Amino acid sequence: MTVTAPTVAASLRSRRARDPLPGFRLALAGTLLWVGLIVALPLTALIVRPWQEGPSAMLAALHDGRMFAALRVSFTTALLAALIDVPLGLILAWALVRGRLPGRRIADGLIDLPFAIPTAVTGITLATLYGPQGWLGAPLAKLGLSIAYSATGIVVALMFVGLPFIVRSVEPVLRDLPPELEEAAGLLGARPWQTVWRVILPTLLPAAVSGFGLAFARGIGEYGSVIFIAGNQPYHSEIAPLLVVVRLQEYDYAGATSIAFVLLVISSLCLAAVAWLRRRVARGLIVGADE
Repeated sequence: MTVTAPTVAASLRSRRARDPLPGFRLALAGTLLWVGLIVALPLTALIVRPWQEGPSAMLAALHDGRMFAALRVSFTTALLAALIDVPLGLILAWALVRGRLPGRRIADGLIDLPFAIPTAVTGITLATLYGPQGWLGAPLAKLGLSIAYSATGIVVALMFVGLPFIVRSVEPVLRDLPPELEEAAGLLGARPWQTVWRVILPTLLPAAVSGFGLAFARGIGEYGSVIFIAGNQPYHSEIAPLLVVVRLQEYDYAGATSIAFVLLVISSLCLAAVAWLRRRVARGLIVGADE
């Protein structure tokens, strides 16, 4: 049986149609295997582990007032820090993109500093600055403001590590926003605050919501930059990740995994709510543009 050239060409064309990228199936299989090992498998173990010793561990966790206090501290401080970071990140992104301030490139590089330095270094530095004898803590203490070793210190630490998410989410959208829109609004008689409120902010809102979700998620699981400035007082300034470590140090593995499971469920629900809000905001802007 002989194979003609048209038959070979047709076979190659059909193979390219099924597999447009060389090695796509192998790369996809490797990616799925890698994601399964580093994401799916640990999450599955975290979900299954608390139930291996029966429902008693989960029932004990659900009746643990210290756990609920730690969850309240973690989620409340992460939410406050992310909310405060949104306007600060918008202003900073605007200054980096539209401003021509001296040292702008240096400031742009410093934005990513929380990603580069170890979180423990961040925590020690913030505790030194805002401690009772620190450069900023001492003057604030004279005014009756205590930052370190309280929930306020946790918010400050989470603001520091969460701000880059807001800036880097908004910055590319702001770069693609043509200045002609602002000029057109001014020619139509809009005041500066009306231009910001009706032209700029609606365009940046989906990106700001995405950055808020990233900062909030980072704040929930943050550990190193928080424990040095929090004070770690149970029922007051103790975060949920620290309580998991405490349970592990007590060899209470069932209790640690139960707390981690509850933290995972609540975090997933919060992130799903943020994703739903982002889709609604983007859809509303699209509908508004069509109209």
